[in-house]
Amino acid sequence: MIGIGIDIGSTAAKAAVVDGEGSVAWTCVRPTGFSSVDASERLREALAAAGYDVTGDDVRVVATGYGRVAVPYAHKVVTEITCHGTGAVRLFGDHGTVIDVGGQDTKVIQIKGGRVAKFAMNDKCAAGTGRFLEIMADRLGISQQQMTVLSRSGGPTKISSMCTVFAESEVISLIGRGEPRENIARGVIDSVVSRVATMAGQATGAPYYLTGGLCENAYVVERLAALLGSPVTTSPQARFAGAIGAAIRAQALN
Repeated sequence: MIGIGIDIGSTAAKAAVVDGEGSVAWTCVRPTGFSSVDASERLREALAAAGYDVTGDDVRVVATGYGRVAVPYAHKVVTEITCHGTGAVRLFGDHGTVIDVGGQDTKVIQIKGGRVAKFAMNDKCAAGTGRFLEIMADRLGISQQQMTVLSRSGGPTKISSMCTVFAESEVISLIGRGEPRENIARGVIDSVVSRVATMAGQATGAPYYLTGGLCENAYVVERLAALLGSPVTTSPQARFAGAIGAAIRAQALN
């Protein structure tokens, strides 16, 4: 049985295929855009181009994420907490704290014995999420990648507001005072990492694993590890943890 996981996030839509031997055979990411339905169709087309037919007799599809109900070819929808937990267990192991920084929310999931034992989610405010970084990068007139590079050479700069709107006002004030861009960039990164670390610090502790769109951001990983006082493990595949977990769940369907 081939399992296909579709993870429709607020920013990125991802697909993963787990083959009959249980290996992750293929992954794909596309911008979600305005319509989750359109995003799911683009993923279906990408799957077809790679040789995977979502209607095949030996194929099962599970959808998860923000737009999981917008995947008409899914055999089942499963919550993102469950799928991220399942994917993280496959990628990292059956015990630890999973930190997932998404476009619109941040999730901290405690894994014990290969199962989700407890979780916390910040989905009421964009602070501490990928969206926060996107807004601040736009305000600085640079890309998120450029902001990360600049932040490495920046000096400590405090951005104290817990609200994205007020934090943006702080950034505007810093720009008006002539604060170097690299210092502001560091302040933005540190602000996000501080909020994520505070959430993660309430969990059971190490080992820590980072999933989601920021897992390939080395500076974020370094700063998060420093604040947590423990190494943070991640990998390129960790970006697809939710989709991989959904694909594993799909394999279990009859």
